[in-house]
Amino acid sequence: MRTPLSSVSPQLVQRFHELGFTPSSIRNFLGRPGFAAISRGEPASVLYAMRENEDSDFYPLIATFILHRPVAAEALHRVLGGSLTDQLTETGVLEIVDASKAYLTAKIDIRWLELEDDLFWVFSDTDASMIADHVPGKDHVLGVGAASLSLLATTPRSPVNSVLDLGTGSGVQALGQLRHARSVTATDVHPRALDFAEATFAGAHFDVEILDGSWFEPIKNRKFDRIVANPPFVVGPPEIEHVYRDSGLDLDGATETVVRGAVDHLHSNGTAHLLGSWVHKNGESVASRVAEWIPSHGVIAWFLQRDTVDPIQYVNTWLRDESIDPRSEIGFKRTLSWLDHFSRAKVEAVGFGYVAIQRVDDSIPSEVYFEELTHQVDDYLGDEIEEFFVRVDWLREKNRDGIAQSQFYLRPGVAKESVSVTDIDSGMGFTHLKYRITRTEGPRWSHEVDEHIVSVIAGLHPEGLTLEDVATLYAVSNGLDDESFVDAIIDPVVALVRHGILLPAEITKGW
Repeated sequence: MRTPLSSVSPQLVQRFHELGFTPSSIRNFLGRPGFAAISRGEPASVLYAMRENEDSDFYPLIATFILHRPVAAEALHRVLGGSLTDQLTETGVLEIVDASKAYLTAKIDIRWLELEDDLFWVFSDTDASMIADHVPGKDHVLGVGAASLSLLATTPRSPVNSVLDLGTGSGVQALGQLRHARSVTATDVHPRALDFAEATFAGAHFDVEILDGSWFEPIKNRKFDRIVANPPFVVGPPEIEHVYRDSGLDLDGATETVVRGAVDHLHSNGTAHLLGSWVHKNGESVASRVAEWIPSHGVIAWFLQRDTVDPIQYVNTWLRDESIDPRSEIGFKRTLSWLDHFSRAKVEAVGFGYVAIQRVDDSIPSEVYFEELTHQVDDYLGDEIEEFFVRVDWLREKNRDGIAQSQFYLRPGVAKESVSVTDIDSGMGFTHLKYRITRTEGPRWSHEVDEHIVSVIAGLHPEGLTLEDVATLYAVSNGLDDESFVDAIIDPVVALVRHGILLPAEITKGW
């Protein structure tokens, strides 16, 4: 055991369970407006929501562990028990806040994390969400943040033998894999992070291998079926202001390091799922830039860019993240220094998103896809990413004739739109402009197509005619050259398969 915190975290989590202290119960206790105030960082509003229930067991728990307000030690003894309260104080979970030792508050963060049917509690350093003027220290260990949640939503949950959580922090990504892997290994360069992670895993009653070290050094001779990583991906100068977000590598060097390293530590057909950032440089294709991080053979990589921001917005966003006011003297200096660094490096924008990597046979030329998510995606994408690798594998194995002679299945939930615009020539009404077919779930990919493709797609059935047969019948009935038409429709069909709008019947059997 690395830290005494790991001996007390299971007891605290068990007590929460006994008291029914769950997110749904807290929501019922506070009401929806009061519960929503938690995520907005409005402690006074939360206190107001429970003003008439100060005698409830939930009142001191919320005030202490969520709001970080001073609470009478007597109240915590009543709810948690004297022994547990004393242990929490001795291990630094609680701290005395007055000379009379009559009041206590939480010194660290303990936040819930709901995953599928599980409720976990994550132990980490206190953030600034509920404490005014709180500035996280250089060794700050992040808890359940938006970035962590977004990576959880893009990581597959299919069963595997081994998972590596690289740079585990407080253990959030490992928690997402505990039910789906025979073994989970968590690494971090920051010993304090590993202490919190151990406490998190102990509270969840799971055994996780914990290793201390930088990047892939702790597992340099090992390979895994799945790698997850939320690395310190902030793009900037090669400096470390905060361990959890700054890598010490220049610009997007952290993402490059993790991408390159993940390739070397995956079993055949293993996958890696990462958060990452990349710079857009003047005169350089960002797709070409990230493709250089991938070896020439043996890898399928999918870069999904979720956001792009200009350097000024990027710098100010991350300064505020570390509680630095851009109007302050240090804010002035940091802003100018950071922007000067971007200018010298010819950085025009910074992109952020997800990276999914599959290790395939070294005889197979690598394929790198760089795409933008043009819509807000709230759905779980882990299954989508696994299916993407199945779809591109199918396409890789098929030539033109193989695709033409296949049967296809139009994905449920695909919508067809007919777009019309003002008919300028006639001066009245509308004239048809184009068709658009769009997935209404997952990444919501959308493609503009013509009436020929719409008609052919409408004639496809997984147990019916092949693509070639349907296209030929359509061409003949519309006075088109059938061979040329079939050739012309292959590329659009490939694009629709890649985005999961059309699915080859072969890969959907048993779904």
